Amino acid sequence: MAQELTLRVITPEKVLIDTTATSVQVPATDGSMGVFPRHAAMIAALGPGHLTFNDGKQSHDLFVAGGFAEVHDNTLRILTPAGEEPSEIDEERAKEAEVRARARLKPSRTDMTADEARIDIARANAALHRALMRLKVKGHAR
Repeated sequence: MAQELTLRVITPEKVLIDTTATSVQVPATDGSMGVFPRHAAMIAALGPGHLTFNDGKQSHDLFVAGGFAEVHDNTLRILTPAGEEPSEIDEERAKEAEVRARARLKPSRTDMTADEARIDIARANAALHRALMRLKVKGHAR
């Protein structure tokens, strides 16, 4: 039997996943990071992205909207503001969010100060990234 770790993905609304896994890939802010059984204790910031885990039989996909990962005592806890399994992702809504974010990135607004424009661009980039990650997770699961 392969070694396993406990994986819990927790949102403010519910515990989305509570299972065992032989490996987990999380979207850390500085790149994808693998977590395996007996991993050293750590805390990492997560960006919005694709979380995958293997339960020893098959691979599973999940979108997480950023947050934090904590490994302690062979348990990986993911605290995220939102998480969605591929079947829960509304592909049309994600595509619409992508279109809206791309439109916000076009330099057409003149009613903002430079600081407001920088903030709006950062928010639009974040919204675009979330939309693209949702579409990636939805497409990966097909």
